[in-house]
Amino acid sequence: MDAPPPAPWEAPLGALTWFEIAKTRFLAEARAVANIDVHDLIPHGEETVFDAAVMAKGGVIALSGRHCYPWRVRNGKRTLFADHICIQFDAKGGRRRWCIAPAKAPATAVWRLLRIGNAAADPDGTRLFYRHMALRHPTDSISTIVPKTALIEDDALLAQARDHFGHNPVRVPQIKPVKMPKGRGSRAIVTTMKNEGPFILEWLAYHRAIGFDDILVYTNDCDDGTDDMLAMLMRKGVVEHRDNKYREMDLKPQHAALQMAEDEPLISQAKWVTCIDVDEYVNIKVGDGTLDALFDAVPDANMIAMTWRLFGNADVHGFVDRPITEQFLQCAPELARKPHQAWGFKTLFANIGIFKKLGVHRPKGLNPQLWESIQWVNGSGAPLPHNMFRNGWRSTTDTYGYDLVQLNHYAVRSAESFLVKRDRGRVNHVDRDQGLSYWFRMNFNEQEDRSIQGRLPMMQAELNRLMADPDIAAAHADAVARHRAKISTLRATPMYADFYATLTSARMQKLSRLLSHFGANVFLSGPTVIPDEVAERDADDDWFFTVEMKGDTTH
Repeated sequence: MDAPPPAPWEAPLGALTWFEIAKTRFLAEARAVANIDVHDLIPHGEETVFDAAVMAKGGVIALSGRHCYPWRVRNGKRTLFADHICIQFDAKGGRRRWCIAPAKAPATAVWRLLRIGNAAADPDGTRLFYRHMALRHPTDSISTIVPKTALIEDDALLAQARDHFGHNPVRVPQIKPVKMPKGRGSRAIVTTMKNEGPFILEWLAYHRAIGFDDILVYTNDCDDGTDDMLAMLMRKGVVEHRDNKYREMDLKPQHAALQMAEDEPLISQAKWVTCIDVDEYVNIKVGDGTLDALFDAVPDANMIAMTWRLFGNADVHGFVDRPITEQFLQCAPELARKPHQAWGFKTLFANIGIFKKLGVHRPKGLNPQLWESIQWVNGSGAPLPHNMFRNGWRSTTDTYGYDLVQLNHYAVRSAESFLVKRDRGRVNHVDRDQGLSYWFRMNFNEQEDRSIQGRLPMMQAELNRLMADPDIAAAHADAVARHRAKISTLRATPMYADFYATLTSARMQKLSRLLSHFGANVFLSGPTVIPDEVAERDADDDWFFTVEMKGDTTH
């Protein structure tokens, strides 16, 4: 005996025909039909969505669904519609559904899941509904279905829970709105270092000169005198130095340092804080180039995104004991969307409780109740969009800006110093090699940028003041000597000799001037995927090259 044919909604195209079947068999005579799920509720109002559809020209209105969530459900209690009092402040769009008055709709209207075909919804008739996500996706922890840093109370949902359902939902903890404290306040930097001895004093002098008051440095596994120099500088009141206990904390060095720093009074009591590295320089382009001038330019801001400008080695092969801000003037163009790291940013932020903890690129752990207190601008003073507030860490074509401030990122320095950098490993990604692919994607030599040069006299004056101390001068000389000795040792090994020869080759020098022409997969794959005929092309021509992604991309 043959099996009975499947029901229409179980057939391969059933999902496309179910609404038409339901219309024909049951719903065509209805005054109006709304398409929502059992986890959805339409808010109360004087006019129902059915009334709106009947009144709409063409008999169709759009319904837009907003996800809603409980803040928390009481222990041992089942989840209710009335527990859902929160929405995401940065949610995008809404769930598309519809309501139709069949008698007024065109005879040719086709009912589908998301829209009515052959019929235009009334552009002024869109109505809201709420999709109750903890009923749709039952869970004991709301954070498994939505980041709680995105949740804020919705007045309409709270009123519905109390007035319609007679329920007392768990409320979002209330936090008093924050205000920027008056007065100048202190400005602080948190950073991590490993074997950075020759570069410490210039970096310290520059950032002290532009207006940073306190610099907290965490070091780990140094063998070039970096930790000894910083301990001596701490005794002289120049910096605060701490050992990085990342092993005991079972964290990456940079993450461990930031967690430790949160308990340091000079950070917790600072008015402004940023987390930058020793190869990053805050390049303020407004006024006299100081923090005061930057804050005057954006007086209402409490967060400032400082987008990286990647500076290459400018074909400097050998290490020279001169300020890197004087030596390396070649960099990426401002419009540098690739590689992914080119538009990363670091954030200078007011320490006023909007966020719960420090982060590498920006503070993290947003208190969502305070999201409206965020006044976050880019390096040109333009506001950043709400979808950046929780997790944003890199700029886009819509959000980058360099007019007021940029972060000069000297990621490679000279070829010889890069040998030492590769040998010491990375501070944050300790399991990743800083090899040829890293050099290739960070070594931009396409344009010249001298915008930081105006600040160098003030840097040099502070550096001269520091070097006037015999102990500091001796520590710097020792660090330089150790750095040179390390370079000699590395270059004497076949592996590093070959690596140095590759870094300084004519091919790699040419590629450093072509990076804007390459797609993301080229940077992920490394320079060996670039054919010679592509490497020889003119940098000024309008062309683009990319490859299919293959193999390991961890470096």
